[in-house]
Amino acid sequence: MICSGAAVFVIHNDAIVLEEYIGKKSNKPNASDVQEDTQFHVASVRKSYIGFAVAYANYYGYIQSIDDPVLTYLPELEDAIWKNTKIRHLLTHTHGLNQKEETVFREYPVGRNWAYRQVGVHALTQIVKRATGKTVSEIVNENVFTPLAFSESNWYAHKHEKLVDVILRDKKDANWKTPESTEGDKMNMYVSARELAFWGYLHLKQGNIDGRQTVPKEIIQLATSVQSPRSIDKSLPQNGFLWFVKDLPTKKSEIGERVPKDSYQILGYTGVNLLVIPRENLVAVRMFNSFGSPEGYDYLSDIRSFGNTIMSCL
Repeated sequence: MICSGAAVFVIHNDAIVLEEYIGKKSNKPNASDVQEDTQFHVASVRKSYIGFAVAYANYYGYIQSIDDPVLTYLPELEDAIWKNTKIRHLLTHTHGLNQKEETVFREYPVGRNWAYRQVGVHALTQIVKRATGKTVSEIVNENVFTPLAFSESNWYAHKHEKLVDVILRDKKDANWKTPESTEGDKMNMYVSARELAFWGYLHLKQGNIDGRQTVPKEIIQLATSVQSPRSIDKSLPQNGFLWFVKDLPTKKSEIGERVPKDSYQILGYTGVNLLVIPRENLVAVRMFNSFGSPEGYDYLSDIRSFGNTIMSCL
């Protein structure tokens, strides 16, 4: 993995037991050190915040059911392509859709396979906005960041000094984009290691922080329980509201085999990972400022080893 900086943060039994910052914010000469308030690009870890916004919309009745058809909220989409696709399918990566440039097409029958595609995530952000009248970022800021005084987590239109540089293996990588939207719908979210851990801790405690129910526990329970349709093969990954959730043993699970049932995690293409293990009262975060995978890199083995290593330390 090519990177210039990293961080690790672990909360166990309600105490910070490991906090370490390594390297530099960039590979430029005279780059400053990674430190407590350094914010890393979290890539697909942003999806846990989108999942929260969908759970919020569901809990408060803006979305009646996650088994509502997508076309109920986004009727302008092409009926022939999106017919029978439900919000549940978007949340669990079982919608079977893909996109090339501006064209959305069906890759698999709806609810019959699992594939990690951005088109479903984008549709979720638009459903949230259409149903609630608020953006993902507005919902998360109003319900979490402001009440808990988070100041190192957000979507940014422009770089600033607390944000790491993302080290690309290939400067022409088509997957790397620098959007300016701050609505929470694009891949431009940066979070510090400690606030990503506290985000996980909010979920671990089901919204109750310091004796105050900051977020209704039902929102957290919706987001972090298995929502995958029964129609998919049991060897495929299982998801809640975009979170990966440990339930049945599955060959393609992205959570280590030593990690107990009911644990959940979210991960990103920058090497960032947030793992929550309720049975051990534990939250673990790792951060890198890398983007992409080197040739021969075994992604599943690496991400599983993170959870397995955490378990071996207990």
